[in-house]
Amino acid sequence: MATTNDLKNGMVLNLDGQLWSVVWFQHHKPGKGGAIMRTKLKNVLSGKVVDKTFNADVKVDVANVDKRTMSYLYNDGSSYVFMDSSTYEQTHLSPETVGDASHFLLENQEAIVAMHEGIPLYLELPASVELLIDYTEPGLQGDRSTGGTKPARLETGYDIAVPLFITAGEKVRVDTRDGSYLSRVSS
Repeated sequence: MATTNDLKNGMVLNLDGQLWSVVWFQHHKPGKGGAIMRTKLKNVLSGKVVDKTFNADVKVDVANVDKRTMSYLYNDGSSYVFMDSSTYEQTHLSPETVGDASHFLLENQEAIVAMHEGIPLYLELPASVELLIDYTEPGLQGDRSTGGTKPARLETGYDIAVPLFITAGEKVRVDTRDGSYLSRVSS
């Protein structure tokens, strides 16, 4: 148990039998009356985001979430298989649990798997990953009809927009949160 004054971003709360991750919080002291804690909570399983206000110093149940570093092994068609680096135990994650992170997963890549009571909740990738460009059209120097970008297919099969100077076979850094191009990786 913790109080609402102990809230931090990323903390997982157990409210009414559901797990909610704290996305944002703010301690607010109005001119009169007691202090309150405004929060934005995201349902860990469904992804639904809600605003919730608590009175200050109210006890909340903090869920015990075990975050483990695991290596991605392969996709067996129905699930993604990860291996715990320390125990060599394999865990199967559903496509719903992996979500958009599947666009940036390569074999033997490390990721953090969050688990609660043995059930995988979600997958955390690093903020950016380095991936090869599988295919892209050659960019013409005078072509600015697309704002200086062109479509490119990554080695994972995901399509992103890259600057005109990027060619097939180059390695680029991609933001895993929104799938945007960040920079070219020099060899």
